[in-house]
Amino acid sequence: MAAPKSPVRRRRRPRRGSLARPVNGGLYRASLLLPVIPLLLLALTIASPAPLAKPTLPGSYDTAATLTLTHDLSADYPDRVPGSAGAIGAARWFSDQLKPYGLPIHADTWTERVPGLGSVKLENLEAVAVGQSQQEVIVVMAHRDDIGVAAGANDNASGTAALIELARAFARPQSAPRVESARTVVFLSTDGGAFGGLGAAHFIRTSPYRKHIVAVINLDAIAGPGPASLEIGGDRPRSPNASLVATAAARVAEQTGQSPGHVGFLGQLIDLGFPYTLYEQGPFVAEGIPAVTITTGGDRPPSPFGDTLAALDATQLGRLGAAAQQLLGSLNQGLELDPSSSSYVWFGGGRVVRGWAIELVLVALLLPCAVAIVDLYALCRRHRVAFGPAAAALRSRLLFWLFALIVFTCFRLLGAWPTGPPRPPDPGTAAAGNWPVAALIGMLVILVFGWSLTRQRLAVRRPVAPEEELAGYVVALAALLVVSLLVVATNPFALLFVLPALHIWLWLPQIRIARAPVRLAVFALGLSGPVIVLISLAWRYGLGFDAPWYLLELVGIGYVKTFSVAIVLAGTAAATQLAAAAGGRYAPYPDPRERGPRGPFRELVRAVVLRARARRREAAARAQ
Repeated sequence: MAAPKSPVRRRRRPRRGSLARPVNGGLYRASLLLPVIPLLLLALTIASPAPLAKPTLPGSYDTAATLTLTHDLSADYPDRVPGSAGAIGAARWFSDQLKPYGLPIHADTWTERVPGLGSVKLENLEAVAVGQSQQEVIVVMAHRDDIGVAAGANDNASGTAALIELARAFARPQSAPRVESARTVVFLSTDGGAFGGLGAAHFIRTSPYRKHIVAVINLDAIAGPGPASLEIGGDRPRSPNASLVATAAARVAEQTGQSPGHVGFLGQLIDLGFPYTLYEQGPFVAEGIPAVTITTGGDRPPSPFGDTLAALDATQLGRLGAAAQQLLGSLNQGLELDPSSSSYVWFGGGRVVRGWAIELVLVALLLPCAVAIVDLYALCRRHRVAFGPAAAALRSRLLFWLFALIVFTCFRLLGAWPTGPPRPPDPGTAAAGNWPVAALIGMLVILVFGWSLTRQRLAVRRPVAPEEELAGYVVALAALLVVSLLVVATNPFALLFVLPALHIWLWLPQIRIARAPVRLAVFALGLSGPVIVLISLAWRYGLGFDAPWYLLELVGIGYVKTFSVAIVLAGTAAATQLAAAAGGRYAPYPDPRERGPRGPFRELVRAVVLRARARRREAAARAQ
């Protein structure tokens, strides 16, 4: 008689709400419908700002005279590094060019500590054409200095020469009466522009015209072989008045026969999420003052190597100089410009998308993750999953990254990193590419020592239960959600760097039973958001492998604010906990019975603390 067959056991699919598949995929997918309404609002906010009317008077821009001035400045003073003899001679040369005209020139000198140069004396020069209205001021500017590598003919003798030619149009020889303009025009020749826009930042801080500026036109490298372009980025997530940008684009197109280039849609989003610009409109836009740069350099000022007289494009010099004169005429016709500090993204056809609509979409894209994480937390609570050890492990990681920030700050106070004003160094300067190898190795050694102490409490000592591993995931994801809310409170555009990680890493608990290479691949994919900043610096600004050091330098000089750094480090702590879990190296914080013996450093700290407590008790006893 044959033995009865045993029943075939089928593998049951995990029930909804089980810890085997903790993420509620249906709830997540349903919540993805939440951004639909903000997307519709974004489409409705697309507008095409109208440019200001063309000036009624014809232009009188003299290309030949401008080319002669460019040749004179770059030939007589090729090295115009701030604080050098060439910089002093170039300032005197600029004043001499305007002496025959009735424009008063004011010199503003100050001392600045410039990365790579030390403490140097800088000088801004202002030629003022007083208009019928002294309460409305237009600033036309160009930086006078260079980094001393070549002749600095295009960057920025060309802009300085055009500035002089534009100033001459607003003046007459002293023997003839001068025609008064509608608005006061300040022709500003800045120093330190090639080293992070130092002259523009100083002008914003100290000028009595600051509260009366209605528009700024910056001329930088306008005689290069590249196509004309407009730069509108600021040091904060703001954009200049859209009508000013539209007017500048229209005047340039009229002179060159084609629309000027500009940063693409994604590039502008990156610049709003991580405000950064190498041109001098940046400090003005950050203060809510409409400003735009006309250039042939693109995102990054042109390379100083080969910036010689022979490489000048006289045609571009004449066209862009005439465009600047026509733009100035349009602005000087008495039409009002709203000094708005809002933000937008400018794309093809002169259309703009309002920044608040983009922010709303980004926040709406955060909601599906928030819903899924809250549901995941509630599920774990229903199954009585303990979060205390996972939270303690995250706390240890957060304390380590706080320790890293303290070490970095101590090295800065000791002078290990370049010091100076909170302005972005020019990537072409030595300070941007010379890594302080000894200081970086020293800091790395200290951090490795600190991590070795922290790791004693985070090492795997026993098999980790699935519930404990899930708690580690949930706590880290909840921390990332809190970090995202802090990002929303400071700069919602920066969600561009957080959302990819949050949406991808949300599924790590779901695949925790998969093989380690799969989990690590998913984790690495989530890093695509934060890596966008490094890619932007490396590719758009030509920093290449120097991008990580340059980013640290921006932190060291204070261009990246401390609060933003703290938010990034909190997110890094959560990310390292997710990385440990994805790599199978996660362990909850041990209870006292599981902890090993204290090391010598911990014993020393414990002895110091106990001795201090004993002294306080003795002092209190004697006082009684």
